[in-house]
Amino acid sequence: MPETIPKNVEIKEKFVERYKALLGKDYDEFMKYSLSYIRKTIRVNTLKVSVEKLKKQFSKDWNMTQVPWCKEGFWVKHKHEKRFDIGNTPEHQLGYIYVQDAASMIPVVVLDPKSNEIILDMCAAPGSKTTQIAQYMNNKGLLIANDILGKRLSALGINLQRCGVSNTIITQQQGNYYRKMEFDRVLVDAPCSASGTIRKSFKALSMWSPGFVRKMAGIQRQLIEAGFLGLKKNGVMVYSTCSLEPEEDEAVVSHLLNKYPNAKLEEIKLDIKRSKPVLEFENLEINPEVKKCLRIYPQDNDTEGFFVAKIRKLK
Repeated sequence: MPETIPKNVEIKEKFVERYKALLGKDYDEFMKYSLSYIRKTIRVNTLKVSVEKLKKQFSKDWNMTQVPWCKEGFWVKHKHEKRFDIGNTPEHQLGYIYVQDAASMIPVVVLDPKSNEIILDMCAAPGSKTTQIAQYMNNKGLLIANDILGKRLSALGINLQRCGVSNTIITQQQGNYYRKMEFDRVLVDAPCSASGTIRKSFKALSMWSPGFVRKMAGIQRQLIEAGFLGLKKNGVMVYSTCSLEPEEDEAVVSHLLNKYPNAKLEEIKLDIKRSKPVLEFENLEINPEVKKCLRIYPQDNDTEGFFVAKIRKLK
């Protein structure tokens, strides 16, 4: 059981009502994990160092536990200090590692980028998944790292530089700009209400409201459509959020499936404990195909909460 955060946290009544309706008997367990410290996790950046070499170097001061679904991912705990900032380590400064939650590594593992491809990361900043895609591409092919907010692009550029990424072009465009392109793969890690990241930042709880969820779902429907239309025939898109709201997850994927008959959901096969996708909730109409999506709560694997869908464009 993770260590509980010693703080008084205000939780909105509507949030409690909604998540009790969504989770039933699992609500208390969900909140117990959501209000506890998250485990520190790193991803080894194989553009600069091998996993074996980094393990040998880093394990002198850190206990390292393998993330089952990502061979470059490790939960880490300092052997001597209770609270030690990984950002202060030479390995981080040199770009040998990237501090990234274990659940956040899933979308790119599912995307499965190849080195000879043209790939779009539609909502790229600050760059955790962009740098992961680049390392899986071995710095070959072409990766477009896009974000709509200029103030976020500086962090993206710094992280790409620190990690030695050289196959990437940074753009600042609306997602719809890419609707007429032909990418081999597209990642839409959509902006969301972030209810899966409460244990990382209580800001998610204070910002949460039913109206905010509806607003984000509207943006997400536009982004998932743009990403899908930007695929070439037989191309693959991964849609992901760190939200646990059915409106932002299963309902957005259902919207795409219902509008585009050539959108086909594919099974996600990973060594991970998962929860059932939501097929019925309030007045939402959910396509039964969404049972192939991946939904994980914080308590499932002691990570953030995440939602991931893998979609292929048939023609």
